[in-house]
Amino acid sequence: MKLGISMWSYFAIHKKGEIDIPGFIESAKALGVDGVELLDFFWKNRDAELEAVDAALAKTGLPVGVYSVGNDFVLPDPDARKKQVDVIKEGVDNAVHFGAKVVRVFAGNSKDGISFEQAFDWIVEGLSEAAAYAQANGVRLALENHGKLAGRADQVLRIIETVNSPALAANPDTGNFMLMGEESDEAVRSLGVQPAMVHFKDFQEIDTDNPTPAYIGINGRKFVGTAIGEGGAKLDGCIANLKAAGFTGWVNIEYEGGEDPTTALPRSVKYARSLIDG
Repeated sequence: MKLGISMWSYFAIHKKGEIDIPGFIESAKALGVDGVELLDFFWKNRDAELEAVDAALAKTGLPVGVYSVGNDFVLPDPDARKKQVDVIKEGVDNAVHFGAKVVRVFAGNSKDGISFEQAFDWIVEGLSEAAAYAQANGVRLALENHGKLAGRADQVLRIIETVNSPALAANPDTGNFMLMGEESDEAVRSLGVQPAMVHFKDFQEIDTDNPTPAYIGINGRKFVGTAIGEGGAKLDGCIANLKAAGFTGWVNIEYEGGEDPTTALPRSVKYARSLIDG
């Protein structure tokens, strides 16, 4: 397994203008990870920024293991869904530029009046077209268990099996499973498919009357992000199950806690390393 880090881990300080993409890459190098995960979300002007990003990658020697996009197929309008396919295709093109072999994708977000069953065909249709484009370009798509609409392991597995493409696999997100009431290690095991990548995330459940800003999970349960290894996700079991499955791909830290990432991430990397190398 290779340990990487997603730029999403730096969301809070990026929002404050304290770090850009080259700065993230240099920070990742200082943390001692094996590679980085870039996201379409963080481009302000891709064409203007690309040269500096390429230079930072060359300077640090870090590979882009994963390129992530934020797509949503839970849209009744066919033209709108077509644009979401284009989002993934653009992500594949960026992955090819950076030499990444994996593009993280979503199914879509929960919306009032639209159930998973209603959205299922839209999701499969969109991911089928996107997977064909990815396969033609030597890239795999990694479907994340994201949000409340397609957040369970069985839902992700059903989508992957229905699309039935070698270019579509899973991205188990260890923290997101907790929002759906699933134990992270069991969810990783039950997917039953070789993941294309893994998001290593940790959450801690808090009391429902706690005023701390939190993610609201199924049945109203509240969770906050923590440094990796300091929450309730069964991360040791996740790694054990990945090793048992013969997984050798990217395990990317995705920190979503309230602590400054510059202090939380060194501990996160140390803990993740202890599991992967242990």
